[in-house]
Amino acid sequence: MLFSLAAFTASFGLILVAEMGDKTQFIAMSLAAKHNPYKVLFGIFLATMANFAIMVVIGQVITAVVPIDIISLAASLSFIAFGLWTLKPEKAKQENPKPSRFGIVGTVAAAFFIAEFGDKTQLTTISLAAEYQSALAVLFGAVLGMLVADGIGIAVGVVLGKHIPEKILKWASAAIFIVFGLVGVYEVLNRQIGLAYTAFALAVLIVFCLAATLLLTRKSKSA
Repeated sequence: MLFSLAAFTASFGLILVAEMGDKTQFIAMSLAAKHNPYKVLFGIFLATMANFAIMVVIGQVITAVVPIDIISLAASLSFIAFGLWTLKPEKAKQENPKPSRFGIVGTVAAAFFIAEFGDKTQLTTISLAAEYQSALAVLFGAVLGMLVADGIGIAVGVVLGKHIPEKILKWASAAIFIVFGLVGVYEVLNRQIGLAYTAFALAVLIVFCLAATLLLTRKSKSA
């Protein structure tokens, strides 16, 4: 299979545009405000390469076996979990702490890998792979487009991180995760069970998030 410049260019441009303003770009921005931006970008690279490679090769098979709404719902719920995890009080630092094997790179990679399932950039990648039949060109173009878009988000996050207190960044990061998670749940459930049941499910989720936030806040104050 020849490397198609047209496929590479189309993939780069479409994914770049699709990612601008997307939830994952905002997440990259919030993470970069709190953590090493190079590690954040590397985590995004690992997740994007793995996710898009799967979509280019067997994406169509996956979506035929597992309904896209189930994938999107699982990803949305994981976003809410990541948001609450962000508010978890940190343990007191030891004088000689042992370095984590994966650290922020692993966390970012896991978050982005899950987040991309059911996202428009993933669906765009599947369509491009089917249209151009040039797997490597689509993969490299799509990954580069994601890195450029999220790199912009990371640059903005680094600037914000120098001027905004860490506590505010922590809450903002959690809010971004949770809001996008709730929006994703709404979009899936509204298609499947209607507005009334969706509103009830969202109300339950919101109450759960508020209760969990209150509990985590109390733990943070007592820590």
